[in-house]
Amino acid sequence: MKEHRIGIVMNGVTGRMGTNQHLVRSVLAISKQGGVRLANGDVVMPDPILVGRNLEKVRALAAAHGVSRTAASLDEALGDPFNRIYFDSQTTDRRAESVRRAIAAGKAIYCEKPIAVDTATALALYRECQAAGLKNGVVQDKLWLGGLRKLKSLVDSGFFGRILSVRGEFGYWVFEGDTQPAQRPSWNYRKEDGGGIAIDMLCHWRYVIDNLFGSVASISCTCATHIAERRDEAGKPYACTADDAFYATMRTEEGLIVQFNSSWCTRVRRDDLLTLHVDGTRGSAVAGLRDCWTQSAQDTPRAVWNPDIEQPIKFFEGWQKLPEDPSHDNAFKVQWELFLRHVANDEPFRWTLLEGAKGVQLAEKGIESSNRGAWVAVGAIA
Repeated sequence: MKEHRIGIVMNGVTGRMGTNQHLVRSVLAISKQGGVRLANGDVVMPDPILVGRNLEKVRALAAAHGVSRTAASLDEALGDPFNRIYFDSQTTDRRAESVRRAIAAGKAIYCEKPIAVDTATALALYRECQAAGLKNGVVQDKLWLGGLRKLKSLVDSGFFGRILSVRGEFGYWVFEGDTQPAQRPSWNYRKEDGGGIAIDMLCHWRYVIDNLFGSVASISCTCATHIAERRDEAGKPYACTADDAFYATMRTEEGLIVQFNSSWCTRVRRDDLLTLHVDGTRGSAVAGLRDCWTQSAQDTPRAVWNPDIEQPIKFFEGWQKLPEDPSHDNAFKVQWELFLRHVANDEPFRWTLLEGAKGVQLAEKGIESSNRGAWVAVGAIA
Protein backbone atom coordinates (compact mmCIF):
# COMPACT_ATOMS: atom_id res chain seq x y z
CA MET A 1 0.00 0.00 0.00
CA LYS A 2 1.31 3.42 -1.00
CA GLU A 3 0.18 6.70 0.54
CA HIS A 4 -0.29 9.69 -1.75
CA ARG A 5 -0.31 12.98 0.17
CA ILE A 6 -2.01 15.81 -1.66
CA GLY A 7 -1.68 19.39 -0.51
CA ILE A 8 -4.94 21.35 -0.65
CA VAL A 9 -4.94 25.14 -0.59
CA MET A 10 -8.13 26.03 1.30
CA ASN A 11 -9.04 29.67 0.78
CA GLY A 12 -11.87 31.31 2.71
CA VAL A 13 -12.66 28.51 5.15
CA THR A 14 -12.91 30.79 8.20
CA GLY A 15 -16.61 31.23 7.40
CA ARG A 16 -19.29 28.94 8.85
CA MET A 17 -19.72 26.73 5.80
CA GLY A 18 -16.02 26.51 4.98
CA THR A 19 -15.04 25.65 8.56
CA ASN A 20 -17.77 23.15 9.39
CA GLN A 21 -18.57 21.36 6.16
CA HIS A 22 -15.35 21.55 4.18
CA LEU A 23 -12.50 21.69 6.69
CA VAL A 24 -13.79 19.82 9.74
CA ARG A 25 -16.44 17.41 8.40
CA SER A 26 -14.76 16.70 5.08
CA VAL A 27 -10.98 17.18 4.73
CA LEU A 28 -10.05 16.61 8.39
CA ALA A 29 -12.60 13.81 8.72
CA ILE A 30 -11.05 12.08 5.70
CA SER A 31 -7.61 12.38 7.32
CA LYS A 32 -8.97 11.03 10.62
CA GLN A 33 -10.45 7.97 8.90
CA GLY A 34 -7.07 7.18 7.31
CA GLY A 35 -7.52 8.83 3.93
CA VAL A 36 -9.35 7.69 0.82
CA ARG A 37 -8.60 4.19 -0.44
CA LEU A 38 -8.12 3.68 -4.18
CA ALA A 39 -9.06 0.57 -6.15
CA ASN A 40 -5.44 -0.65 -6.16
CA GLY A 41 -5.21 -0.41 -2.37
CA ASP A 42 -3.25 2.84 -2.28
CA VAL A 43 -4.43 5.66 0.00
CA VAL A 44 -4.91 9.36 -0.75
CA MET A 45 -4.27 11.55 2.28
CA PRO A 46 -5.34 15.21 2.13
CA ASP A 47 -2.96 17.77 3.65
CA PRO A 48 -4.63 21.19 3.93
CA ILE A 49 -2.92 24.57 4.03
CA LEU A 50 -5.19 27.42 5.12
CA VAL A 51 -5.15 30.91 3.59
CA GLY A 52 -7.44 33.89 3.83
CA ARG A 53 -7.74 37.66 4.02
CA ASN A 54 -7.43 37.71 7.81
CA LEU A 55 -4.22 35.87 8.75
CA GLU A 56 -5.03 36.07 12.46
CA LYS A 57 -8.34 34.25 11.90
CA VAL A 58 -6.66 31.72 9.63
CA ARG A 59 -4.00 30.87 12.22
CA ALA A 60 -6.58 30.69 15.02
CA LEU A 61 -8.69 28.28 12.95
CA ALA A 62 -5.66 26.12 12.17
CA ALA A 63 -4.65 25.98 15.83
CA ALA A 64 -8.18 25.10 16.94
CA HIS A 65 -8.32 22.08 14.65
CA GLY A 66 -4.73 20.88 14.63
CA VAL A 67 -3.90 22.01 11.10
CA SER A 68 -0.14 22.44 10.88
CA ARG A 69 0.07 24.51 7.69
CA THR A 70 -0.99 28.09 7.00
CA ALA A 71 0.26 30.62 4.46
CA ALA A 72 0.67 34.35 4.75
CA SER A 73 -0.64 34.84 1.20
CA LEU A 74 -2.40 32.97 -1.56
CA ASP A 75 0.62 33.31 -3.83
CA GLU A 76 2.80 31.64 -1.21
CA ALA A 77 0.47 28.64 -1.01
CA LEU A 78 0.05 28.39 -4.78
CA GLY A 79 3.82 28.58 -5.27
CA ASP A 80 4.40 25.28 -3.47
CA PRO A 81 4.26 22.36 -5.99
CA PHE A 82 3.22 19.99 -3.17
CA ASN A 83 -0.17 21.72 -3.14
CA ARG A 84 -2.01 20.18 -6.07
CA ILE A 85 -5.59 21.31 -5.35
CA TYR A 86 -7.00 24.79 -4.90
CA PHE A 87 -10.30 25.02 -3.01
CA ASP A 88 -12.30 28.26 -2.77
CA SER A 89 -15.16 29.06 -0.40
CA GLN A 90 -14.76 32.85 -0.28
CA THR A 91 -17.64 35.21 -0.97
CA THR A 92 -18.80 34.84 -4.56
CA ASP A 93 -17.50 38.20 -5.76
CA ARG A 94 -13.90 37.23 -4.83
CA ARG A 95 -13.93 33.75 -6.36
CA ALA A 96 -13.09 34.26 -10.03
CA GLU A 97 -9.91 36.28 -9.45
CA SER A 98 -8.50 33.73 -7.01
CA VAL A 99 -9.47 30.75 -9.17
CA ARG A 100 -7.67 32.34 -12.12
CA ARG A 101 -4.52 32.70 -10.03
CA ALA A 102 -4.77 29.01 -9.15
CA ILE A 103 -5.28 28.09 -12.81
CA ALA A 104 -2.14 30.06 -13.70
CA ALA A 105 -0.30 28.07 -11.02
CA GLY A 106 -1.45 24.79 -12.58
CA LYS A 107 -3.64 23.58 -9.70
CA ALA A 108 -6.69 21.35 -9.88
CA ILE A 109 -9.71 23.54 -9.08
CA TYR A 110 -12.53 22.69 -6.67
CA CYS A 111 -14.82 25.43 -5.43
CA GLU A 112 -18.10 26.30 -3.81
CA LYS A 113 -21.06 27.56 -5.77
CA PRO A 114 -21.90 29.99 -7.20
CA ILE A 115 -18.58 29.72 -9.05
CA ALA A 116 -18.96 33.32 -10.31
CA VAL A 117 -21.35 36.26 -10.21
CA ASP A 118 -22.37 35.87 -13.87
CA THR A 119 -22.64 33.10 -16.45
CA ALA A 120 -20.01 34.51 -18.81
CA THR A 121 -17.36 34.51 -16.09
CA ALA A 122 -18.39 31.07 -14.82
CA LEU A 123 -18.17 29.57 -18.30
CA ALA A 124 -14.83 31.31 -18.91
CA LEU A 125 -13.37 29.71 -15.78
CA TYR A 126 -14.42 26.27 -17.01
CA ARG A 127 -12.92 26.88 -20.44
CA GLU A 128 -9.67 28.17 -18.93
CA CYS A 129 -9.36 25.00 -16.85
CA GLN A 130 -10.02 22.85 -19.89
CA ALA A 131 -7.50 24.75 -22.00
CA ALA A 132 -4.87 24.30 -19.28
CA GLY A 133 -5.68 20.59 -18.92
CA LEU A 134 -6.63 20.99 -15.25
CA LYS A 135 -9.08 18.82 -13.37
CA ASN A 136 -11.92 20.91 -11.99
CA GLY A 137 -15.11 20.55 -9.98
CA VAL A 138 -17.89 22.40 -8.19
CA VAL A 139 -19.54 21.53 -4.89
CA GLN A 140 -22.98 19.98 -5.51
CA ASP A 141 -23.49 18.55 -2.05
CA LYS A 142 -27.25 18.09 -2.05
CA LEU A 143 -26.96 15.19 -4.51
CA TRP A 144 -25.54 13.11 -1.65
CA LEU A 145 -28.08 14.02 1.02
CA GLY A 146 -29.78 10.92 2.41
CA GLY A 147 -33.29 12.08 1.54
CA LEU A 148 -32.44 13.03 -2.03
CA ARG A 149 -30.52 9.80 -2.61
CA LYS A 150 -33.62 7.87 -1.58
CA LEU A 151 -35.74 10.04 -3.84
CA LYS A 152 -33.38 9.40 -6.75
CA SER A 153 -33.67 5.64 -6.19
CA LEU A 154 -37.46 5.95 -6.39
CA VAL A 155 -37.20 7.87 -9.66
CA ASP A 156 -34.79 5.30 -11.12
CA SER A 157 -36.99 2.37 -10.05
CA GLY A 158 -40.09 3.76 -11.76
CA PHE A 159 -42.00 4.06 -8.47
CA PHE A 160 -43.79 7.25 -9.55
CA GLY A 161 -45.00 6.02 -12.93
CA ARG A 162 -45.26 9.21 -14.98
CA ILE A 163 -44.01 12.09 -12.84
CA LEU A 164 -46.50 14.96 -12.93
CA SER A 165 -45.00 17.70 -10.79
CA VAL A 166 -42.37 18.58 -8.21
CA ARG A 167 -42.80 21.08 -5.38
CA GLY A 168 -39.80 22.27 -3.40
CA GLU A 169 -39.89 24.29 -0.18
CA PHE A 170 -36.69 25.58 1.38
CA GLY A 171 -35.71 28.07 4.04
CA TYR A 172 -36.24 29.26 7.58
CA TRP A 173 -36.37 32.47 9.58
CA VAL A 174 -33.02 34.28 9.68
CA PHE A 175 -33.13 36.69 12.60
CA GLU A 176 -32.60 40.33 11.79
CA GLY A 177 -29.83 40.71 14.38
CA ASP A 178 -31.71 42.89 16.89
CA THR A 179 -33.57 40.52 19.24
CA GLN A 180 -31.36 37.55 18.36
CA PRO A 181 -28.06 37.25 16.44
CA ALA A 182 -28.47 36.40 12.76
CA GLN A 183 -27.59 32.84 11.72
CA ARG A 184 -26.12 33.99 8.41
CA PRO A 185 -23.44 36.61 7.63
CA SER A 186 -24.56 40.10 6.73
CA TRP A 187 -22.99 40.10 3.25
CA ASN A 188 -25.68 37.60 2.21
CA TYR A 189 -28.18 40.48 2.26
CA ARG A 190 -26.11 43.05 0.36
CA LYS A 191 -26.19 42.77 -3.42
CA GLU A 192 -23.01 44.84 -3.75
CA ASP A 193 -21.14 42.17 -1.76
CA GLY A 194 -22.41 39.26 -3.85
CA GLY A 195 -25.42 38.49 -1.67
CA GLY A 196 -28.91 37.33 -2.62
CA ILE A 197 -30.82 34.10 -2.18
CA ALA A 198 -31.53 33.69 -5.90
CA ILE A 199 -27.86 33.65 -6.97
CA ASP A 200 -27.16 31.32 -4.06
CA MET A 201 -29.99 28.78 -4.06
CA LEU A 202 -31.01 28.61 -7.73
CA CYS A 203 -27.52 27.23 -8.35
CA HIS A 204 -28.42 24.39 -5.97
CA TRP A 205 -31.84 23.75 -7.44
CA ARG A 206 -30.42 23.63 -10.99
CA TYR A 207 -28.26 20.60 -10.28
CA VAL A 208 -30.94 18.95 -8.13
CA ILE A 209 -33.57 19.27 -10.88
CA ASP A 210 -31.18 18.38 -13.71
CA ASN A 211 -29.94 15.23 -11.96
CA LEU A 212 -33.28 13.98 -10.62
CA PHE A 213 -35.95 15.15 -13.04
CA GLY A 214 -34.46 16.47 -16.29
CA SER A 215 -32.87 19.60 -17.70
CA VAL A 216 -34.48 22.95 -16.89
CA ALA A 217 -35.87 24.58 -20.05
CA SER A 218 -37.56 27.75 -18.76
CA ILE A 219 -38.28 29.67 -15.58
CA SER A 220 -40.80 32.15 -14.18
CA CYS A 221 -39.51 33.74 -10.98
CA THR A 222 -40.35 36.50 -8.54
CA CYS A 223 -37.55 37.75 -6.28
CA ALA A 224 -38.32 39.77 -3.15
CA THR A 225 -36.55 41.67 -0.41
CA HIS A 226 -38.98 41.18 2.46
CA ILE A 227 -36.78 42.53 5.27
CA ALA A 228 -35.52 46.01 4.45
CA GLU A 229 -33.06 46.45 7.33
CA ARG A 230 -30.92 44.09 9.39
CA ARG A 231 -28.02 44.42 11.80
CA ASP A 232 -24.50 43.30 10.96
CA GLU A 233 -21.98 41.37 13.06
CA ALA A 234 -21.16 44.51 15.05
CA GLY A 235 -24.83 45.25 15.74
CA LYS A 236 -24.90 48.17 13.28
CA PRO A 237 -28.05 48.60 11.13
CA TYR A 238 -27.62 48.23 7.38
CA ALA A 239 -29.94 48.38 4.38
CA CYS A 240 -30.75 45.05 2.73
CA THR A 241 -30.13 45.45 -0.99
CA ALA A 242 -30.28 41.77 -1.99
CA ASP A 243 -33.28 39.48 -2.36
CA ASP A 244 -34.07 37.32 0.67
CA ALA A 245 -36.76 35.17 -0.99
CA PHE A 246 -37.78 33.94 -4.42
CA TYR A 247 -40.78 32.06 -5.79
CA ALA A 248 -40.06 30.12 -8.97
CA THR A 249 -41.87 27.86 -11.40
CA MET A 250 -39.78 25.92 -13.92
CA ARG A 251 -40.44 23.58 -16.83
CA THR A 252 -38.03 20.82 -17.78
CA GLU A 253 -37.32 19.88 -21.38
CA GLU A 254 -39.67 16.91 -20.88
CA GLY A 255 -42.51 19.23 -19.80
CA LEU A 256 -42.40 18.50 -16.07
CA ILE A 257 -43.58 21.35 -13.82
CA VAL A 258 -41.26 22.19 -10.90
CA GLN A 259 -42.16 24.82 -8.30
CA PHE A 260 -39.54 26.01 -5.85
CA ASN A 261 -39.92 28.52 -3.02
CA SER A 262 -36.82 29.61 -1.12
CA SER A 263 -36.88 32.12 1.71
CA TRP A 264 -34.91 33.42 4.68
CA CYS A 265 -38.18 34.95 5.90
CA THR A 266 -40.37 31.93 6.59
CA ARG A 267 -41.16 30.02 9.77
CA VAL A 268 -40.92 26.28 9.29
CA ARG A 269 -43.96 24.00 9.56
CA ARG A 270 -42.92 21.06 7.43
CA ASP A 271 -40.83 17.94 7.91
CA ASP A 272 -37.45 19.60 7.31
CA LEU A 273 -35.70 22.80 6.23
CA LEU A 274 -35.79 21.42 2.68
CA THR A 275 -38.63 19.26 1.36
CA LEU A 276 -39.26 17.98 -2.15
CA HIS A 277 -42.77 16.71 -2.88
CA VAL A 278 -43.02 14.60 -6.03
CA ASP A 279 -46.38 13.48 -7.45
CA GLY A 280 -46.72 10.72 -10.04
CA THR A 281 -49.46 8.61 -11.55
CA ARG A 282 -48.50 5.55 -9.46
CA GLY A 283 -47.29 7.19 -6.28
CA SER A 284 -45.92 10.23 -4.47
CA ALA A 285 -42.97 10.93 -2.20
CA VAL A 286 -41.75 13.68 0.11
CA ALA A 287 -38.01 13.90 0.74
CA GLY A 288 -36.19 15.94 3.35
CA LEU A 289 -32.48 16.25 4.06
CA ARG A 290 -32.17 12.73 5.48
CA ASP A 291 -35.54 10.98 5.22
CA CYS A 292 -38.09 10.15 2.55
CA TRP A 293 -41.77 9.19 2.83
CA THR A 294 -43.85 7.49 0.13
CA GLN A 295 -47.52 6.90 -0.66
CA SER A 296 -48.46 4.50 -3.44
CA ALA A 297 -51.57 4.79 -5.59
CA GLN A 298 -53.28 1.92 -3.76
CA ASP A 299 -52.60 3.55 -0.37
CA THR A 300 -53.91 6.96 -1.41
CA PRO A 301 -56.95 7.92 0.73
CA ARG A 302 -60.21 8.99 -0.90
CA ALA A 303 -60.43 12.64 0.09
CA VAL A 304 -63.80 14.41 -0.06
CA TRP A 305 -64.17 18.17 0.34
CA ASN A 306 -66.47 19.01 3.26
CA PRO A 307 -65.40 22.03 5.32
CA ASP A 308 -68.45 21.67 7.60
CA ILE A 309 -67.03 18.72 9.51
CA GLU A 310 -63.70 17.99 11.15
CA GLN A 311 -61.35 16.34 8.66
CA PRO A 312 -61.74 12.57 9.22
CA ILE A 313 -58.52 11.60 7.41
CA LYS A 314 -55.19 11.83 9.22
CA PHE A 315 -53.21 12.54 6.09
CA PHE A 316 -49.74 12.16 7.61
CA GLU A 317 -50.56 8.61 8.75
CA GLY A 318 -50.94 7.35 5.18
CA TRP A 319 -47.25 7.68 4.33
CA GLN A 320 -44.47 5.12 4.73
CA LYS A 321 -40.98 6.17 5.79
CA LEU A 322 -38.19 4.54 3.81
CA PRO A 323 -35.60 2.66 5.90
CA GLU A 324 -32.36 4.31 6.98
CA ASP A 325 -29.35 4.00 4.68
CA PRO A 326 -26.44 2.60 6.75
CA SER A 327 -23.92 3.91 4.18
CA HIS A 328 -25.08 7.52 4.59
CA ASP A 329 -22.21 9.96 5.18
CA ASN A 330 -21.74 13.73 5.17
CA ALA A 331 -22.70 14.92 1.67
CA PHE A 332 -19.78 17.34 1.38
CA LYS A 333 -17.33 14.64 2.48
CA VAL A 334 -18.65 12.15 -0.08
CA GLN A 335 -18.00 14.57 -2.94
CA TRP A 336 -14.58 15.51 -1.54
CA GLU A 337 -13.61 11.83 -1.59
CA LEU A 338 -14.72 11.55 -5.22
CA PHE A 339 -12.70 14.61 -6.21
CA LEU A 340 -9.59 13.34 -4.40
CA ARG A 341 -9.88 10.04 -6.29
CA HIS A 342 -10.30 12.01 -9.50
CA VAL A 343 -7.13 14.03 -8.92
CA ALA A 344 -5.00 11.16 -7.59
CA ASN A 345 -6.15 8.33 -9.83
CA ASP A 346 -8.08 9.94 -12.70
CA GLU A 347 -11.34 8.33 -11.55
CA PRO A 348 -14.49 9.82 -13.16
CA PHE A 349 -15.86 13.11 -11.80
CA ARG A 350 -18.62 14.70 -13.86
CA TRP A 351 -19.45 17.68 -11.64
CA THR A 352 -17.10 20.09 -13.39
CA LEU A 353 -17.17 23.88 -13.45
CA LEU A 354 -19.45 23.54 -16.47
CA GLU A 355 -22.14 22.24 -14.10
CA GLY A 356 -21.40 25.22 -11.88
CA ALA A 357 -21.89 27.55 -14.85
CA LYS A 358 -25.31 26.00 -15.47
CA GLY A 359 -26.30 26.92 -11.93
CA VAL A 360 -25.19 30.52 -12.38
CA GLN A 361 -27.11 30.60 -15.66
CA LEU A 362 -30.37 29.54 -13.99
CA ALA A 363 -29.86 32.17 -11.28
CA GLU A 364 -29.32 34.85 -13.91
CA LYS A 365 -32.38 33.73 -15.85
CA GLY A 366 -34.46 33.69 -12.66
CA ILE A 367 -33.43 37.25 -11.80
CA GLU A 368 -34.10 38.31 -15.41
CA SER A 369 -37.56 36.74 -15.20
CA SER A 370 -38.27 38.62 -11.99
CA ASN A 371 -37.14 41.93 -13.48
CA ARG A 372 -39.16 41.43 -16.67
CA GLY A 373 -42.19 39.77 -15.11
CA ALA A 374 -42.09 37.07 -17.77
CA TRP A 375 -41.14 33.47 -18.52
CA VAL A 376 -37.51 33.21 -19.65
CA ALA A 377 -35.99 30.39 -21.68
CA VAL A 378 -32.94 28.62 -20.23
CA GLY A 379 -30.87 27.65 -23.25
CA ALA A 380 -28.16 25.02 -23.42
CA ILE A 381 -24.64 26.15 -22.52
CA ALA A 382 -22.16 25.35 -25.27
